[in-house]
Amino acid sequence: MRINPDKCVACGNCTYVCPMGAIYIDPVLKRATIDRDECVECYTCFNGLSQEHLNPTLVRTVRKMFAAMRIRFEPEPDVCPTAAFEPDELTWPRVVRRAFSDPRVPHESTGVEGRGTEEVKTNDVTGRVGPGEVGFTIELGRPGVGVRFRDIQEMCRALAAAGVAFEKKNPITSLMSDVATGAIREDILDEKVLSAIVEIKVPVARAEEIVRLVWDVEQRIDTVVSIGAGVRCDESGDDTVVAPILERLGYNLERAKTNIGLGRRGTAAEERALVESGFSRM
Repeated sequence: MRINPDKCVACGNCTYVCPMGAIYIDPVLKRATIDRDECVECYTCFNGLSQEHLNPTLVRTVRKMFAAMRIRFEPEPDVCPTAAFEPDELTWPRVVRRAFSDPRVPHESTGVEGRGTEEVKTNDVTGRVGPGEVGFTIELGRPGVGVRFRDIQEMCRALAAAGVAFEKKNPITSLMSDVATGAIREDILDEKVLSAIVEIKVPVARAEEIVRLVWDVEQRIDTVVSIGAGVRCDESGDDTVVAPILERLGYNLERAKTNIGLGRRGTAAEERALVESGFSRM
C-alpha cells in the first residue's frame, strides 16, 4: 500500500483507520506516510475509507484558508477526499503480509480466507481431532500488535522439539522449510502480519505440558499469544476431561463452538445420492 503524495492533503483520516498505527502525518512532507516496516498490507485503509476524487490543490487551498481564519475544519472521518491510496503490486516475500492480514484474501495453500485455517471448527466433517486428543490453536498477534514470522518460528521450534503433530492443512505449516524442527523459510522471517495461527494435536495427557510450553515461549517473544482448545464432547455434550485441566491452570473457559454432527461425512454411496438428488452437504 502506498499514499500518492501528489494527491494526499494530510487530512489525517487514514491515521485512525490503520489497525497497526503504521500511517502518520510526516511533519516535513506534510503528507500522510506509511511506515512500510510496520504495515501488514491488511488493506483496511484502502477498503475502510470511502474514496472521493476531489481536486487535491483545491482541497489544500480551502484547508489553508480555514487555518488562516482560525476556523476549525473537521473533514468526514471515514473518507479519503482525494483517493490518495494506491495499492502496490505485492511480490514475494511481502505478499505473505496480505495473505495473513486481509481477511478477504484466501490462502493459496488452503483456499481458506482469513488466517487460512478452519481452526478445528469443522471437526465433525474433517475429523481432525479424535477421542482422547486435543487440537490446540495457538494464535500469535493481534490488531495493534502484529507478529513477525521470526517470533512464530520461535513458537514452532519449541513445539517441534516437544514432538507435536502440526496440522498439514495450515498456512504456517506450508511455510515451514523443515516441519520436523519447526523452521520457517528464512526469506520471510522479518515479514510482519496482523496475526497467524499454529495448529497442533496431542493426546489429552499432554494438554498441560503444551500449555506450559506456550507460556514459556510467550515470555520470549514480542507479541500477544492466545490459546484455543478443540476437544470431543461426551454423549451429554460436555467435556469432563480437558476442561478441568485448563481450569486448574487458571483459565476461565468459554465455549466457542459446538459441532453436533449434522455435517458428518457419509459413505461414498450417500454422497453420490445427495449429488444426484440435487443436495450437497454443508
